[in-house]
Amino acid sequence: MTKQLTAALCLNLCMFSGVAMAEEDSKTIDVALIGGGIMSATLGTFLEELQPDWKVNMYERLDHVAEESSNGWNNAGTGHSAFAEMNYTPQRDDGSVDVSRPPKITQAFEITRQFLSYQVLNGVMHDPGSFLNNTPHLSFVWGDDNIDFLRKRYEGMQQSSLYKAMEYSEDPEVIREWAPLMMEGRDAAQKVAATRMKAGTDAEWGEVTRQLISALSEQHDNFSLSTGSEVRDLERNDDGSWKVTWADLNDNGAEHSINARHVFIGAGGAALPLLQKSGIPEGRIYAGFPVGGQFLVTSNPDIVHRHHAKAYGLAASGSPPMSVPHLDSRKLDGQQRILFGPFANFSTKFLKNGEWTDLFGSMTTSNTLPMMKVGLDNFSLVKYLVGQVMLSEEDRFEALQEYYPDAKREDWTLIDAGQRVQIIKKDPVKGSVLQFGTEVVASKDGTMSALLGASPGASTAPSIMLGLMERVFPEQLASSQWQEKLKRMIPSYGLTLDGNEQLTNEIRAYTSSVLELGDTQPTPENVERIEALKARARGQEAASEQAADGDDSAETTANL
Repeated sequence: MTKQLTAALCLNLCMFSGVAMAEEDSKTIDVALIGGGIMSATLGTFLEELQPDWKVNMYERLDHVAEESSNGWNNAGTGHSAFAEMNYTPQRDDGSVDVSRPPKITQAFEITRQFLSYQVLNGVMHDPGSFLNNTPHLSFVWGDDNIDFLRKRYEGMQQSSLYKAMEYSEDPEVIREWAPLMMEGRDAAQKVAATRMKAGTDAEWGEVTRQLISALSEQHDNFSLSTGSEVRDLERNDDGSWKVTWADLNDNGAEHSINARHVFIGAGGAALPLLQKSGIPEGRIYAGFPVGGQFLVTSNPDIVHRHHAKAYGLAASGSPPMSVPHLDSRKLDGQQRILFGPFANFSTKFLKNGEWTDLFGSMTTSNTLPMMKVGLDNFSLVKYLVGQVMLSEEDRFEALQEYYPDAKREDWTLIDAGQRVQIIKKDPVKGSVLQFGTEVVASKDGTMSALLGASPGASTAPSIMLGLMERVFPEQLASSQWQEKLKRMIPSYGLTLDGNEQLTNEIRAYTSSVLELGDTQPTPENVERIEALKARARGQEAASEQAADGDDSAETTANL
C-alpha cells in the first residue's frame, strides 16, 4: 500500500511539474533584456517611460548587476565626449587631421547628459555626485611632430561650435596649472602641448546602472529582474516570438524558459555567442577578438589631490582605442584615485568572469577564416598585444613616468580591469575587417537585437539605444506618444547641436545645473528657458509653455 501511495504521489508531482513548465513556456512577455549592464538598464528605462504597460524581464548571470563591463573598475570611466581622445582624430597621409568623427560622439554624450538629467528630475536617480563629476579633459603630447598634430587637431575642432570652449597651450607654465603632476620633474627642454575642455566629466557607469535598475525594480510592476540567471538558448517560435531558456545558477542550474516578443542582448562579451545561438542571418557575419586591460592605480591623498583631470596621450601604433594611455582622475567606491593605463593583456575569455573556452566556442565555419585574415591584415595589432603581454613591472612604471615623471613605484598597484570583445565583420570588398566601435545588430523583423563592440560604449548608451529603437520599434517611435515623451526626456532630440552655439550652451547649462556639474553657467538670455526645460521634464506643462512663449527671440530653441 505504501509503495502504491508513493508511486501515485510521484506521478502527481511529475504531472504538476509538467503543467507548471507548460504554463511557464506558454507565458509571453514583451521584452527580454539579457545582461544587467548599462545598455540593458538604459533600454529598460526608455521602455518603461515610453510603454509602461509592456512586460519587461531582465536576466543577469551574476548575483548582482553592473559587475562586468559596466563596473567602475572595469571601464575607462570617462564621459567619452571626444574632447581629448586623439584616436578619434587620425592624421591623414597628407599631414592634415580628420576631425569629422568627434562631433558625432560629443553630441551623443550630450544626449547622455540630458537622459541622466531627466532621471534626476523625476526621482529615478539621485545624488548626481555619486555617478558624474566635473573633471577637465586634456590632450597631452610632447615632441615637435606630436605638437604639430595637436595644434592642427585643435584648429580643426575650433570650426565646430561644440569645441569653442577648448583651450590650447604650448606654455609649460600654463600646462603646469592644468596638470601639475605631469609637469613636475619633467625635463625643461622637452617641448610639450596640451588642450583642455573644462566641461569634461568623470563617470561611474556602474552606479548609473545600479540606480537605473533599482528604480525599474522598485517603481514598475511590469519589470522583473532575475540575477544568477544565465541565458543559454534562444529559439524562434512559430508565431515569431522567441523562447528564452535560462539556468538558475542558484538552484543547481535548473533550466526555465519564457517566450518574448522582443529580445535584446546587452551582455557585453557574451553578446556574440548568444547572438549566434539565435541563428539570425544578420549575426553570422561577425566574429570577436577579446582584449583585456590593466591599470596602475594610486589612492595616496598627497598625489590624488594634485591631479584633477583626465589627461589623454597618443596611442601606440596598432593599439586598439581602449588602450589610449591616460593619467586619469577617478572617483571609485566614493574615493578619489588616479589610474594610469590601460596596459593590454590577452585572454581567450570574453568576460572578466567568463571561461577560457569563450573564444573557441564562438568560432564557426563562417567566421574562422575572417578571423585569421584579420590577424594577418592587422599584424601591427598582434605585435602590439604581444609586446603588452611581455611588459615587465619596470616597463609599465617607465610608461607611467612619461606622464608623471616624479612617480614613485611604492605608491602604485597594478589591477586587472575588464574584458572587451572587438568586432570582426565580413566585408564585401576586404573580405573581413576589424572594427573598433560599437554596432547594433538586429534581425530583419526587429524581434532579435544585440549590441557588439567596445568603445565608446557606456558613455553613449542613450544615443545607441535610441538608434536601436528606431530599428526595432519603428512604428511606436513614430507615434506622437513616444515622440512627445522623448522630447521631454531629451530636449535636443531631433535637433543638431553642431553649428548651433546658442543651443549647445543652453543644453549644457541645463544639464550642468541638474547634474550639479558647474561646467556651464546659464546666461541672462537663457536662464528662463533652462527653468522651462526643467519644468517640462517634470511634466509641469503650464510653466514650461509660459516660459517658452515669453522668449520669441530664441529662434534656435523654439523647437525644444
